[in-house]
Amino acid sequence: MERRASTLFVCLLFGLFILKDTANAQAQTGGPTPSPPGAAVYFVGLKDGDTIPPKTTIHFGLRGMGVAPAGSDRANSGHHHLIIDAPTPPLNAEIPSDSQHLHFGSGQTETDLTLTPGEHTLQLVFGDKNHVPHNPPIVSDRIKVKVAEQASAPPPQASSSGGRKLSPKDAKVYFIYPTDGAYIKPNTVVRFGLLNMGVAPAGLDKPNTGHHHLLIDANLPPLDQPIPNDLNHVHFGAGQTEAKISLSPGKHTLRLLFADASHIPHDPPVYSEAINVTVTPTGRPPHRPRRHHHRRLEH
Repeated sequence: MERRASTLFVCLLFGLFILKDTANAQAQTGGPTPSPPGAAVYFVGLKDGDTIPPKTTIHFGLRGMGVAPAGSDRANSGHHHLIIDAPTPPLNAEIPSDSQHLHFGSGQTETDLTLTPGEHTLQLVFGDKNHVPHNPPIVSDRIKVKVAEQASAPPPQASSSGGRKLSPKDAKVYFIYPTDGAYIKPNTVVRFGLLNMGVAPAGLDKPNTGHHHLLIDANLPPLDQPIPNDLNHVHFGAGQTEAKISLSPGKHTLRLLFADASHIPHDPPVYSEAINVTVTPTGRPPHRPRRHHHRRLEH
C-alpha cells in the first residue's frame, strides 16, 4: 500500500512537470502571426546597469521588421510594448494594458517615461495587430536601470573631423518592401529596414540614431550637407519606418539615405543600394496579348 501511494505521488509529480513544460513551451511559441528570421527589438542608447533621470526619453529599436499601428494587418510588422517592473507576459496571448504594460499602438518608436528613484526593470515586447507576440516572439533582454535625481547627462554624440555624426560599424539601411525589380501600384507602402542603429526624430541628437530619407529618381546628394527636402528627397523626420508614396506609371529608382538630427548623412554615410521598380495600375506585370500564328495556306 505504501509503495502504491509512493508510485502514485511520483506519477502525479511527473504529470505536473509535463503540464508545466507544455505551458512554458506554448508561452514561448507566440501567437498566430509569424515573424521573419533575424527580427529583433532592443533599446537604443540604453543598456543594462545605466543610470537615468526620473523623466527620460526611451527609444525603441527594431531590426528585420516594420512598425505599423495596432489593427494594421501588414506582413512582417507590429508595434512596441514596454514592460516595466514586471516579468515577461505570456507570449501566446494578448499583452495586458496597464501601468506596467505600456502599449504603443500608434506606431511610436519612443516614449517620455517617468519613474520613481530606485531600481527598475525594462523590457520590450513586439506585438501584432491584436497585441499578441509573434511566432517566434520578438522580445528584448530585460534590463535593469537605476533612477536617480541627479543622473549624469548622456555623452554628446561623437563627430568626425568634418563635423558629421559617426555611424557605428556595420550600420545598414535597406528596403523591406519593395524589392529590386518589383512591380508596384501607383499608391504603395514602402517599408524601411535598419541594422545596428536606432530611429529617432529629427532634432533629437542621440548617439547612433537618425531618421530615414527616401530618394526617388535622384542621385545621392552631397553627403556633407543637409539632404534637400523636395519631391525627389522625402524626409521622415517623425521617425517613420514606413510610408505611403504615390508614383506615376512607369519605371522609377528608389534609394534610402539615413541622416542625423540635422538631416546630414553620417560618417561613413548609411545608404541602401538603389532599387528599380515598375509602377502599373494593378501592381503586376502588364498583360501581353497572345500572338496568333496563322498557317500559310499551300496552293
